[in-house]
Amino acid sequence: MNRWNRRDVLKCGGILGPAAASGLVKAGSSSGAFIADDAPVKPAPAANRSNPIGVSTYSFWQFRGETLGIETCIEKAYEMGFDGVEILHVQMRDESPGAIGAIKRRAHALGLPIMGFSTHQGFVTPDDDLRKTNIQKTLYQIELAARLGSPTMRINTGRWGTIKSFDDFMAKKGIEPGIEGHSDDEAFGWVIGALEKLLPRAEECGVILGLENHWGLGRTAAGVLRIVESIKSPWLQTTLDTGNFLERSYEQMEAMAASSIPIALVQAKTYFGGGRWYALDLDYPRIAAILRKNRYKGWISLEFEGNDAAETAVPKSLELLRKCFS
Repeated sequence: MNRWNRRDVLKCGGILGPAAASGLVKAGSSSGAFIADDAPVKPAPAANRSNPIGVSTYSFWQFRGETLGIETCIEKAYEMGFDGVEILHVQMRDESPGAIGAIKRRAHALGLPIMGFSTHQGFVTPDDDLRKTNIQKTLYQIELAARLGSPTMRINTGRWGTIKSFDDFMAKKGIEPGIEGHSDDEAFGWVIGALEKLLPRAEECGVILGLENHWGLGRTAAGVLRIVESIKSPWLQTTLDTGNFLERSYEQMEAMAASSIPIALVQAKTYFGGGRWYALDLDYPRIAAILRKNRYKGWISLEFEGNDAAETAVPKSLELLRKCFS
């Protein structure tokens, strides 16, 4: 009779499965079966589990002043007690293999997964060459997400661009006229066609694309869902930003959470000190209840967009989110 101990079982975890490998195995029984010292712990119901809380590197920078390095943001996230980090692409100073390796090493050393990669692109244009350029850019971003080890990547529809100043655009609550001679229906076709060209690369790289409610055709839940539900790919899901619905916020969050298309990531806005462009009085217990009801089990990523100093407001935001999503 062979005698097995915990080390032997752990080596065979892939054969026995995690439940069998999780307990001590007693030296052979009369039947020769593996017997655990204690029964496997049954996972808690999904609705009762806490969502892991990450933070976007944007929270520490907000496009203010000199670009804050990603490794510095990772260190701040660790010191403040977050579970993971979402990287804002435009905040990366260097995309060379050595720089990517340094980011991954730092995150790994601190035990923080890179769980999200937030990018920008735009497909709302009648210019075919410009759409192709944005497709190529996004294909590169997908590969970059994979190199960073991020399983998700935030993408946008883009917008018409008829209001040039973003401050003016925000003053009009993200509503702008289309280009004369072109319709929203036509623009939805452009976006859908572009996203379909991205999905083979996303599948190949193992990166889930999350279309965010982020202005343009994605300003409303109806716009986001019109796109993702027409494509119906497991590699195209949604990113729910709690701060980007300026009307009927909870109704629209409910619509995205209840869709047959999963949410890849939730970005949770806070506005301590007042918002840069606006501030929403978000009811996070209500938002958490909506997500729990619809069995969202994934990451919550803080996007602090207030005027208070990040050093004090980001930890305060984490405390709020921990309380609501536990």
